[in-house]
Amino acid sequence: MSNSPAQPLRPAPSRAPEPPAMDAAAAAKDTGGVIAVTRALQVLEAFALGESSLPLAELSRRCSLHKTTVLRLARTLAQSGFMVQREDGDWRLGPAAGWLGARYQAGFDVQNVLEPALRELTHATGESAAFYVREGHVRTCLVRVEGPQALRHHARMGEGLPLDKGSPGRVILAFSGEPGKAYEEIRKKGYHWSIGEREQGVATVSAPVFGMHWRLMGSVCISGPASRLPANKLEALAQTVVAAATRLSYALAGNTAAPSQSPVRATQWHP
Repeated sequence: MSNSPAQPLRPAPSRAPEPPAMDAAAAAKDTGGVIAVTRALQVLEAFALGESSLPLAELSRRCSLHKTTVLRLARTLAQSGFMVQREDGDWRLGPAAGWLGARYQAGFDVQNVLEPALRELTHATGESAAFYVREGHVRTCLVRVEGPQALRHHARMGEGLPLDKGSPGRVILAFSGEPGKAYEEIRKKGYHWSIGEREQGVATVSAPVFGMHWRLMGSVCISGPASRLPANKLEALAQTVVAAATRLSYALAGNTAAPSQSPVRATQWHP
């Protein structure tokens, strides 16, 4: 008969434990955030571009959360209009989510300034044009105008892309003050082009866009297949992109009288 102390009995769990959401919980803990809010945002971000609705089981799988947790989060989000449950039980994003996107775009005057400028750039170059902004450690496409060519590069609006791959991100880094010879060269030229740096077979050329008091707003770029945009063609189109970025900078700053010389030369650049 053993003399070791008896171990206290532990009640068996009434249900299976939830799958761990390590990424969300760890991220919230590391940054001092609220795990419930982080998980709610996970549910909203589970929808891919073009998906109108998702069943609860799929939301649970994508978020790595138990279905009861996702259901509780979805119902809470639905109370504020961020999600809507359809008659068949599936869930879709609600009107409040759309309003958030609209408010975000309104901060850059998309309809009155950005879209017309990008359409003009597309008409001048024959290629698709886009405007990228920095969000933390990534860049996102805020607005895009497709070019007239049948073969063209497609970028998903709102998708987080690396800053250090592709000309739009490198331009943002350069004019944010990133150190290094490569970024100093971008600041000196006022533009940057790349071929296949982030995505194989895709070529882009980009220039910075500023607002009031030389505040960097983002970068404007044109993109297309590398077969149509070799290095010499990108160099030839660079000044057209720089000119468009200059006009856009003055429009966003509230000054419609764009100067004859670009404000992005190295001697005039402000961090």
